[in-house]
Amino acid sequence: MAYVNVSRGATLGMADRMAAIMKTARIAMDRRRVYTQTVRELGGLTDRELGDLGISRSQIAEVAHEAAYGK
Repeated sequence: MAYVNVSRGATLGMADRMAAIMKTARIAMDRRRVYTQTVRELGGLTDRELGDLGISRSQIAEVAHEAAYGK
């Protein structure tokens, strides 16, 4: 005799889906805020100060992206 067992995973309700969307949006906004703040702060430094940090002016966007989003 054969048995068949069909189970369905729990589906997310509308509130759970909206909460997940809001969480994803919040994370994206927080990361963008870190990026823009880093660009603004590094952009305000002189070339000498950037050189002391080992960063050239052309690397500011790259450094900010790494700070906000990782490698």
